[in-house]
Amino acid sequence: MKNVYFIGIGGIGMSALARYYKFKGYNVAGYDRTPSDLTFALEREGIDVHYQDLPELLPEDKNETLVVYTPAVPADLGELKKAQEEGYLTLKRSRTLGEVAKGQRCLAVAGTHGKTTTSTLIAHILTHSGEGCSAFLGGISRNYGTNLLMSENPTIVAEADEFDRSFLQLFPEIAVITAVDADHLDIYGDYAHVVEAFKAFASQVSGILIAKKGIPVGPADTKAKVYTYHYTDTSADFYPVSAQPDACGCFHYDLYTPDGVIPGFKVGTPGWVNCENSVAAAAVALCYGIDPEAVKAAIACFEGVKRRLEVHVNTPKLSYVDDYAHHPAELSSAITSLRNIFPGRKITAIFQPHLFTRTRDFAAEFAASLSLVDKLILLDIYPAREEPIPGVTSEIIFKDVTAPEKVLIKKEQLMDYLSEEPLDVLVTFGAGNVDRFIEPITEMLNKRLSGN
Repeated sequence: MKNVYFIGIGGIGMSALARYYKFKGYNVAGYDRTPSDLTFALEREGIDVHYQDLPELLPEDKNETLVVYTPAVPADLGELKKAQEEGYLTLKRSRTLGEVAKGQRCLAVAGTHGKTTTSTLIAHILTHSGEGCSAFLGGISRNYGTNLLMSENPTIVAEADEFDRSFLQLFPEIAVITAVDADHLDIYGDYAHVVEAFKAFASQVSGILIAKKGIPVGPADTKAKVYTYHYTDTSADFYPVSAQPDACGCFHYDLYTPDGVIPGFKVGTPGWVNCENSVAAAAVALCYGIDPEAVKAAIACFEGVKRRLEVHVNTPKLSYVDDYAHHPAELSSAITSLRNIFPGRKITAIFQPHLFTRTRDFAAEFAASLSLVDKLILLDIYPAREEPIPGVTSEIIFKDVTAPEKVLIKKEQLMDYLSEEPLDVLVTFGAGNVDRFIEPITEMLNKRLSGN
């Protein structure tokens, strides 16, 4: 193969693979429906990206071309149909990642939430310690400014995505499962099938499985040695002892392990959820063989992942945080972490629901999670790959929210609404295009702070 062509190149997992093949010397190009900061970054790195469905742009020599596609693109997309009908070697993103991981020590992180931060932290520990790794991440590392790390060390860190059962293409030596919640029911049908898929993933782990205490996956489901971790449960194999936040909301703790207590951990990112993620990452690094002092040093200087409790403005009078949370469990974790970081302050949340099916399946759970804030600003549903479903709108969440204040508006109205709104702690939530508001909101709030 000389050419690798990506259909849906702007996705976070697809773009990491595109960067990998570019690094390896292949001719890389691709299509995405929507221009974004990520596609612009790929273009700056020398990768041709276009934004119209143009089958004629596939490389002419099909025998020298690999076509990689994401299942998020529609099956009737012209470029995908041409690749499949005219005999190009055509692989899903997950299968391609599985092929890349073969022959390497694979450390994988699965879970319905928490996997991006945990996998990025594991990659950071290995990199910062000097061990090195290649890493395919589900977010942009703030330490490195990318979702791809490359190393001569034949160890790969990968985010193992449950969407479309993608993670079943990975056969890790060490794996983490952070959470097993009902999600992607458009794929799985019901929670029992979600659990079944995670158990199948666990069965593919060859060495050690680090499992969140209480998830429905355990020793009976895998040949690997199973350790558990938790933020508060002292019956787990790994947990933080005497965990306390400092003035910035960053936790300090001693780490309980099966081999004894390791003192003196500090998490570089705020919130109890990041404390728990650091425990999982430390467990993986220690099982891998990284020196405890190197693990502590790396966790202390970890800057986090873009759009994961990412602080853009932070003063005693006005703060702004952005987070990718798009599932009720993620929202609850993020909001309770924010309460911990900003005690006693009024939290106003902007939430953009992601997918009609997810909104339909979890409307009551979304309402319960969003009721934890002081004020909710709810936007219309971001459809992503889906067509509208009759009767499924943001209203089915909004009607059951019991927060002291709530308002339902269209995203086109958001900036005007915020300009008149008294704010204390503002947070944007969602996996759609709500991130397009980060820069204008930050600029507006900084002007407000400066008195302009």
